[in-house]
Amino acid sequence: MATFVMLGKYSGEGLKGMSSARTEKAKELVKKCGGTMQTAYALLGEQDLLVLADFPSADNAAKASIALSKLTGIAFATSQAIPVDQFDKLMESLP
Repeated sequence: MATFVMLGKYSGEGLKGMSSARTEKAKELVKKCGGTMQTAYALLGEQDLLVLADFPSADNAAKASIALSKLTGIAFATSQAIPVDQFDKLMESLP
């Protein structure tokens, strides 16, 4: 499983549906897409939401990102996160 960072920005429509029930639906949707939601944070600033989730592949993460946008009205930018120690090992092999 790989970790993905999902940064969300609320639309006007997405703000209307905020609730703990919708959060639970979002967690279930991530699960249906083969993932596990590690944690989620509300943010103050340019982005409104941070979700950390594990997925078996980028395809699964992409499906979840689009499905969550459709469910919640939140636009997500989703990126794979590489642990720093793993990234350092990858960089050591560069010429």
